[in-house]
Amino acid sequence: LPKATVLDLSCNNLISLPSDFCSLMHLVKLDLSKNRLQQLPLDFGRLVNLQHLDLLNNRLVTLPVSFAQLKNLKWLDLKDNPLDPVLAKAAGDCLDEQQCKQAAVKVLQHMKAIQSEQDRQRQRKLQAEREMEKKREAEQRAKEAQEREVRKREKAEEKERRRRAYDAQKAAKQEMEKKTKKETVQTRKPASSARPPQPPRHKPSWSRSVLRVLLFVLLGLLCALAACKLTELQRHPLCISVNALYEDVVAALQSHKTLQNVLQQNSQQ
Repeated sequence: LPKATVLDLSCNNLISLPSDFCSLMHLVKLDLSKNRLQQLPLDFGRLVNLQHLDLLNNRLVTLPVSFAQLKNLKWLDLKDNPLDPVLAKAAGDCLDEQQCKQAAVKVLQHMKAIQSEQDRQRQRKLQAEREMEKKREAEQRAKEAQEREVRKREKAEEKERRRRAYDAQKAAKQEMEKKTKKETVQTRKPASSARPPQPPRHKPSWSRSVLRVLLFVLLGLLCALAACKLTELQRHPLCISVNALYEDVVAALQSHKTLQNVLQQNSQQ
């Protein structure tokens, strides 16, 4: 009966109500007296049209916070329940119609105060969580900035270390070159003082090289001529040709007047 407006469930030894019970949003009058209810559903406040509520003789200690949403509630009976002292004081005795109406008003005010306090606590909790999140984000940003600074400093130190190593290597190389140069000068100095100064040597030119080649060729020819004249090779066809060539050259030279004079002077000497 989803559109029921009046419901009497008294004297049924009910222990609890299902959450779907709160879908009976058209209820105006509800009697749950003389049961064994220990608590009401958490969303009991969905029964917004409820005006008359009888909870006499149950085992309720507290009411759900959503109870504050029953803005149309005008009559409430909470007698014979082990209520929380503050809630019991707000509910009163409900011995007559007037007291039960006052109980509805005061209990609603009490539950609204509890709801407001819970809302404030929830807001404070959310605010604390947001601040904590901001703090964590700030710490994370600070940590990342510190790590970037450390990496930057490490890179700078590595660069400086490499520069120093390069400078040290360069200085060592220069020192080694100076030492080698000094040792070379010290080694050459006694030799230059002990030996007399020598005339500068001229680099051999190409004409000297040609002259040396010609001398070697001439020497070779003379050796071949001597071999053909003085050894048994004189009967060899090649040596016969060489001897004939030699005699022709000598005859031609003797026919030259200047050379004849030179030869005569040499023969007289």
